[in-house]
Amino acid sequence: MKATITPKTMDDGFVQKLAELSGQNIHICMQCGTCAGSCPMSEHMEFSVRKVMHLAKLGLVDVLDDLNSCWSCASCHTCTVRCPREIDIARVMDALRQITLRKNINHIEPSQISKESLKEYPQIAMVAGFRKLTS
Repeated sequence: MKATITPKTMDDGFVQKLAELSGQNIHICMQCGTCAGSCPMSEHMEFSVRKVMHLAKLGLVDVLDDLNSCWSCASCHTCTVRCPREIDIARVMDALRQITLRKNINHIEPSQISKESLKEYPQIAMVAGFRKLTS
């Protein structure tokens, strides 16, 4: 995926909103890659955690909206524990999901899931999926 960086594509309001929701200063990220190297879900992400943090610092909300990376995050906190700058990256990823959900766009439609599937899926997985993927 190609990202164009211009003053028009950068959104400072998004960066402030992300900081407000996560309580984290993403500007102190030094792009060491420890988060990406330790993430157990990185193979399922379009962009690594390091790249997501970089895009977030630049305020490239349009690029971040099209990625599955924050949705693939398992919130295991491995990145947070290993971050040398002590950024709670899992909270940043959660804030990215919240920003997307506040746009009222569902990534799954609960009414489209068959009753047979609902009976088979573990209840905890359903609750987690609805929490992450529906507004």
